[in-house]
Amino acid sequence: MAANNPLVKAQRLPFISPRSIEILTKSWSYLFLLGLVVYFSLVGTGFFSVRNFSSILTTSTLIMLMSIGQTYVVITAGIDLSIGWTVGLSSVTTARVMRDLAAGGNDIAFAMLAGMFAGLFVALIPGLVNGVLVARVKVPPFIATLGMFGIVRGAAFLLTDGQQVVRGLSAELREALRGIGNGSLLYYIPDDGFHWFALPPDLEPQQLRVVSQLMPYPVIITALVVVIFAFILARTKFGRHTYVIGGSEEAARRSGINVDRHLLIIYVICGFTAGIAGVLHLFRFTAGAPQAGEAALLSSVAAVVIGGTNLFGGEGDIMGAVVGSLIIAVLQTGLVILNIDSIWQFIVVGVVIIIAVLVNQLQAALERLQTHD
Repeated sequence: MAANNPLVKAQRLPFISPRSIEILTKSWSYLFLLGLVVYFSLVGTGFFSVRNFSSILTTSTLIMLMSIGQTYVVITAGIDLSIGWTVGLSSVTTARVMRDLAAGGNDIAFAMLAGMFAGLFVALIPGLVNGVLVARVKVPPFIATLGMFGIVRGAAFLLTDGQQVVRGLSAELREALRGIGNGSLLYYIPDDGFHWFALPPDLEPQQLRVVSQLMPYPVIITALVVVIFAFILARTKFGRHTYVIGGSEEAARRSGINVDRHLLIIYVICGFTAGIAGVLHLFRFTAGAPQAGEAALLSSVAAVVIGGTNLFGGEGDIMGAVVGSLIIAVLQTGLVILNIDSIWQFIVVGVVIIIAVLVNQLQAALERLQTHD
């Protein structure tokens, strides 16, 4: 039986070593991302440009933020199907609070700050309920979060009567939202150089068309969130306990870890990062949308899997999810530049997910082989 194992056969070939296979299985997503960038740069007109890369980074922030919390959940052998609509609930809650406070004569800055806090707070509620159901009531994560999927979806639509929160947002509030959601810390204008914080007011239309945003605010905010949660997962006791629970919940309990409390916090974190995504969505599009994260739900799961997180728990990291998010964003942008029908995006992403699962299985088989040896 072992003789038919491809890894055993690989050991017999002088040009393929188990170590080489291990390196490839662990770094394939990085190599795949690099290959996509090279390919689309060669065949896609305008792909290889600072302006386009900035757009890709900004586009990927929604999936990236959702995949951060999803990574924590999947490492514990769970899944959260409700975060797509948690993004929408956060978006519309933030928009309504900002709109009502600004309309009531409050300062724009205060209205925005209060709206952000409201959006983040309401996003914690689905995460908290999911955590209680999974950790305390012992409802399987798939069922618990699927039920919450419907509840949060209904709540988001009830708050808006199924419409986007657009009407009532003042021009001043819209401009302030747009300044953050579509602004940049640093701009570059060909033949005019770099500009910090804002563009010159006297730019010609042809200059505006070639402006490159080198440090978009949504990307900066997302990068900070990535660094914080990557550090927590990789460098703290909380992160180590997360891996232990994913490896064996029973072993974690026997070692003294409060598994129920830990899982509850994990699902709250997932809701929180989805809330950040919802707030940023409002800033980018200056409208609260109940369906803001609906299409990105499966993409967030795909990013986690592509990034190497094991669906059975115990393995994964935030940087893998970041790379997975970038792969999806590069694929979507590259296919658009090549004028390929958007329907193919779903097919291509699906194929990449299957490849990721197969690679994970190959890596697991290699680890079992090394253990037997």
